[in-house]
Amino acid sequence: MQFTSEQRLDDGVFEREFTLGEIPGTLWTPESAAPAPLILMAHNNGLPKAQPRLVARARYTAARGYAVATIDAAGCGDRPRSAADEQARADLRRAMQAGEPVDEIFESFVGPLVEKAVPEWRTTLDALLTLPEIGDPVGYSGWTALGIRLAAVEPRIAAAGFFAGGYVPRAQREEARQITIPLLLLLQWDDEGNPRQRALDLFDAFGSKEKTLHANLGGHTGTPWFELEDGCRLFGRHLK
Repeated sequence: MQFTSEQRLDDGVFEREFTLGEIPGTLWTPESAAPAPLILMAHNNGLPKAQPRLVARARYTAARGYAVATIDAAGCGDRPRSAADEQARADLRRAMQAGEPVDEIFESFVGPLVEKAVPEWRTTLDALLTLPEIGDPVGYSGWTALGIRLAAVEPRIAAAGFFAGGYVPRAQREEARQITIPLLLLLQWDDEGNPRQRALDLFDAFGSKEKTLHANLGGHTGTPWFELEDGCRLFGRHLK
């Protein structure tokens, strides 16, 4: 892991860009000298790590005593995409504009993204946990499909916060039954592109004994800011 830049932000958080082989990432850490619990933070479907909403979430969380890391995994952000990925994205745009069913296109697009992303996130986790300023256990926040797979294969993840506003492939809906860690699922009740019932069914499917569903009025990007506070409370119970 090589750090390529570092700056101290006005909220006291240190922001560092890094590369790990071909993987670009960002790490935010608090001012505290003690090792901070780590939270992996990912956006839906490969949106870039510099997306403003993700950066705001990361800074808020780091300012409350956590180390927060995100990466652009293969095919995400500015990283090269395969011809199949580009075709799936084009098919998705065309189908959505025409009002056609999109589930099978999402399967062909999101499923491979998850499969390629998980090994790179695990490699990143290995490297981050060697840093003296980072401790464990580990939390996860964000992209539900990726988080389900990571939680299923990565025993170091102790709690998770998921956003229901994204397509979850059938494979991950089945894997949800294996997930037993404490979790919080955030649902936007009026999300235009994500059927409400599918999110409710996913919540039922999780095998966790401690699981919480928060539903708020509003569309896809309308998740209230105060949900960040509840997310930090979840991590405070299980990571600190």
